[in-house]
Amino acid sequence: MRPRPPDLGRRCGALTALPAFVLLADCGKALAQSGSASRELPPIQVIGGETPRHKRPPVPRRAGKPAAAGSSVAQPASTLRADVASVASGAKGAPGMASELTVSGEAVNARPFTRPGEALEAVPGLIVTQHSGEGKANQYFLRGYNLDHGTDLAITVDDVPVNMRTHAHGQGYADLNWLIPETVAAIDVRKGPYFADEGDFASVGSVHIGLIDRTRGLAQVTAGSFGYRRLLGMDSAKVGDGSLLVAGELGTYNGSWDNPDKVRKLNGLVRYSQGTATDGVSVTGMAYANRWNSTDQVPQRAITGGFLNRFGSEDPSDGGTTNRFALSARVAQSDDLGSWKANAYVVKSQLDLFNNFTYYLSDPVFGDQFHQHDDRLMLGANISRTLNGSLAGLPMQTTIGLQSRYDAIDLALTNMFQRDFLANIRSDKVGEGSVGLYAENTVRWTDWLRTTIGLRGDYYAADVTSLFNAGNSGRADAALGSPKFRMVLGPFNQTEFFLGAGYGMHSNDARGATTTEDPSDPSTRLTPSPLLVRTRGAEVGVRSKIVPGLDSSLSLFILDQDSEILFSGDAGDTSATRASRRYGFEWSSHYRPRSWIDIDADLAMTHARFRGTDSEQAEVYASLAGYPEAQLGNAPGNYVPNAPAMVASAGVTLGEKTGWFGSLRWRYLASSPLTEDNAFRSSATSIFNGRLGYRIDNGWRIQLDVLNLFNTQANQITYAYGSLLKTDTLYNLCTGGVAPASVCQNGVMDTVLHPVEPLTFRLTVAGVF
Repeated sequence: MRPRPPDLGRRCGALTALPAFVLLADCGKALAQSGSASRELPPIQVIGGETPRHKRPPVPRRAGKPAAAGSSVAQPASTLRADVASVASGAKGAPGMASELTVSGEAVNARPFTRPGEALEAVPGLIVTQHSGEGKANQYFLRGYNLDHGTDLAITVDDVPVNMRTHAHGQGYADLNWLIPETVAAIDVRKGPYFADEGDFASVGSVHIGLIDRTRGLAQVTAGSFGYRRLLGMDSAKVGDGSLLVAGELGTYNGSWDNPDKVRKLNGLVRYSQGTATDGVSVTGMAYANRWNSTDQVPQRAITGGFLNRFGSEDPSDGGTTNRFALSARVAQSDDLGSWKANAYVVKSQLDLFNNFTYYLSDPVFGDQFHQHDDRLMLGANISRTLNGSLAGLPMQTTIGLQSRYDAIDLALTNMFQRDFLANIRSDKVGEGSVGLYAENTVRWTDWLRTTIGLRGDYYAADVTSLFNAGNSGRADAALGSPKFRMVLGPFNQTEFFLGAGYGMHSNDARGATTTEDPSDPSTRLTPSPLLVRTRGAEVGVRSKIVPGLDSSLSLFILDQDSEILFSGDAGDTSATRASRRYGFEWSSHYRPRSWIDIDADLAMTHARFRGTDSEQAEVYASLAGYPEAQLGNAPGNYVPNAPAMVASAGVTLGEKTGWFGSLRWRYLASSPLTEDNAFRSSATSIFNGRLGYRIDNGWRIQLDVLNLFNTQANQITYAYGSLLKTDTLYNLCTGGVAPASVCQNGVMDTVLHPVEPLTFRLTVAGVF
């Protein structure tokens, strides 16, 4: 929820012809000096891993899932990039941190990208990959985190959470394959645990996607390499005092894989909106279905040995099906005291996923394919109230809010052979609810200093009914309080300085909080994991627009996590790691020297390490002595697997509203450690994408996207863990009863990879009506 700005028109008169952010300092000073207006804040414009998991000794780690130009009037340096706000999205204040920004939907769609989730790479420092088919959630990397499928990166669309807690495949699972990029109005970006209205999964960052409310009629067809086909239709019409928007999408794709993906995707959206961002109402319905085959990561030794090529599959029966149906509504209103906002949603989703990451490690006859089933009903409602006031005559705003959510979930994990049932591992019914209360108070002490203090409290409760093992049933609950603080100094010569610090948290899988017995071996006792895990962070930053047309920011951050405990959906039990610390910096610049040229560049560097010692892993390492193919990479260490030390991107977009246009983008993901001892490392990935097109003044457009422009042989993702192939020498030693059990449970340590698709062309023709 965002604070509502005071009425600029009533307070600053004719000056409202200028953008409100230009008047922030001057009007704020004038307000502070005027009678009743002195009680209000200055006006603001409404702008519209799959990582390997630790295993307890002697069982080794298993495979994881896997702008405007400067003005003569003083203005905040941290103006937003977007000028579009969705109806009922609420008032939006000036950014509270240097890393906070908004990217317009127009800027997002000016980028060539392979899949919908990659639209989020408009977020500086965020890398989005895909390692297993086009219907599975993406994998996210930000600030030295392999965020798996969404853990510690909170994503919402139209105020509806995307992250799924207590999910069959991974905690925080955030599938965006149902997002239609052309319906994005703007993306609001925040980073760090410094905002009281940000709760679960938001410790590293949050991404809030707003949807458009109306559009010209659009018909678009795209055809490309490897069987890519996409049809898109959108239109809106005036209905009463509002607008009705309808959008539909149909897509197919085979990919470059020896075993074609055979994606079949159907997507639809209906949205009614009436009013404005601060005084309006909207209702949105969505429906999505998808089915696909998937080529998961394959072991490097199989490629080197000639048994597979880079685009081959060890288990061609992997894949999945999914669907999602959602209905949401929200309302925002302003009054003389301030503003309020509320929203509610219901989401029904289902996922059936078939994966085989370790091949023949657990079952040397039928292989290690498993089926994960997730069927859930998610309900939620949020409300917030912002009050304008004063403190000793100083402008002040106070926001209080309530956030609630309940998930009713059916979960199952089974062993499979080519999608045929072999055995049950576990099946559970989970009811998980949460309530979050928060309050934030912002005071403008002078025209160059404002502070925000906040406090958030979260309470979670979950009931788990284990259908196959009553010992793993139970109830768990937990509560955490999280204080927050932000301070903004400036603007000084169109430059602002920021300081933020706060506590945050993320939830763990509820099953891990009640599990006391290993689902695959009930005689093995397990210690339940905490339901909530604490995070702590701090950040300083500067943002400047002193150079006309250039918006540049620099942030230095540190983030501690008490434990990176996760529920391993692949194994059906919990997998705990130690506490960790990450620190680094992010630099982001956006330069628009002319109306027809837009340049951006981002660089993020992070130092990530576990803290303390890992005695359990030392025992695992010792148990593998004499078998170097199993021991390598299992030594204890403090490196965080898949934590990239460097992420960089740059791009240039050319063109006006009509005529020729184009874009060239570069994205770089540095080499990363793949095991705690740094024995295995990934290769750096450097990819270029390009676009060239022509727009006619009647709205018609033709464009050619070229993905992986230089046909670079690189990997979407690389892991290192133990697995077993029938061609491995160790396979015969294990099936023959020669090798020790601990070695056979570990398998051959090796890198496994999922390659980037080769040079790809996609031609789009679009017309408006």
